[in-house]
Amino acid sequence: MRKVRDYDAELKALGDKARTLKARKIQQLGELVASTGADALDPEVLAGALLHIVAQAQVEGNREAWRSDGAVFFQGGRKAGKGDAGNGQGADKTGSGGSQG
Repeated sequence: MRKVRDYDAELKALGDKARTLKARKIQQLGELVASTGADALDPEVLAGALLHIVAQAQVEGNREAWRSDGAVFFQGGRKAGKGDAGNGQGADKTGSGGSQG
């Protein structure tokens, strides 16, 4: 005879896991804001910038450019401002350089 499944316990466990993942996501977003230096901005300025970014994400090419800048940021573990990512010091390492294709 098959073992009876305890659906209530499984649902509770899944709910607990979902809450844990959501809390971890929020914590990581906070850490990302702090590590990029965006925590120095006023909350209104940061919210406005994020709203503009969401709108600009629909423009062709923006997401890929931002993705490559983000990859450089995470690879270096430090702030990768426009000056650092745009001068060829780290951008060519990702294989996205135009002359290496």
